[in-house]
Amino acid sequence: MDPLSDVLRAVRLTGAFFFLVEARFPWSVSAGAAAELVPRVLPNTEHLISYHVLMSGICWAGVAGEEPVRMEAGDVIVFPHGDPHCVSGSEGSAVGPVQNGVPDRHLHTVHIGEGTGARATFVCGFLGCDARPYNPLLAALPRCLHARGVATGWLGEFPRQAVAESRRGSAGGATMLTRMAELMFVEVVRRHLDALPQQQVGWLAGLRDPIIGPALTELHRRPAHQWTLAELASEVATSRSVLAERFSQVIGIPPMQYLTHWRLQLAAEQLASCSTTVAAVGTRVGYESEAAFSRAFKRATGESPGTWRRMRRGA
Repeated sequence: MDPLSDVLRAVRLTGAFFFLVEARFPWSVSAGAAAELVPRVLPNTEHLISYHVLMSGICWAGVAGEEPVRMEAGDVIVFPHGDPHCVSGSEGSAVGPVQNGVPDRHLHTVHIGEGTGARATFVCGFLGCDARPYNPLLAALPRCLHARGVATGWLGEFPRQAVAESRRGSAGGATMLTRMAELMFVEVVRRHLDALPQQQVGWLAGLRDPIIGPALTELHRRPAHQWTLAELASEVATSRSVLAERFSQVIGIPPMQYLTHWRLQLAAEQLASCSTTVAAVGTRVGYESEAAFSRAFKRATGESPGTWRRMRRGA
């Protein structure tokens, strides 16, 4: 089991809202926190990731209050934690009022800037995902991810299709764009992983660690197995002390605690997506009794499994 793919599935990555921007220099936009847009954009999601794909022209973008990065056509910028951010036609442009609104309809075109200068076009969108009980990927990502040339390769069809769908609503178009947006996000994350410094710590860094990577793979491959530290260490050909020390150093928590967190995330995903009994869900993720599972789940989320399911189904 590939842990990154496993996490992306279990945290229910999805996206279904895009809009197009056509800007004429001079222009500048300041976007508020994505969390404030949840009710309008993806009301059934827990966390919003915002992103921009530059199709033509150049611009500068970054987290509000931090140094912006220069973007060229084909670049993608992602704000994994939904931070307030700025996008501007020039590095020194004055930033206007914070905009917390989005177009009234999906795939609408927004025009900004009243000048006659250089033109820039980009696709703005959102991805939704679960942040609780445990999303190790989200916690490991920085506030801003900038990937060059993502939308010029095989994913270049995504922004072009977004433009086409904004002008003609073809059957299944929104679903196709959603899947392409998810693939784009995965590609940006993979590039970030490849560029991490050797001494980096965190969940993503753990994926490529010669000891932690195989350990994560085993835990994700058999999460319901009654693992012990000794058995896990044997599987990855190291000692218990080395595994425990290295895992805690890189991931931030011991292996068995990580397993507990991940089991509860799997359980939360199953509670929200299927009608299996609470006891059966607990068994599937490695708990020997419903009572033990319920106690662990409530300790992590503040809600019983049954209440969690009703809240998610109600949303």
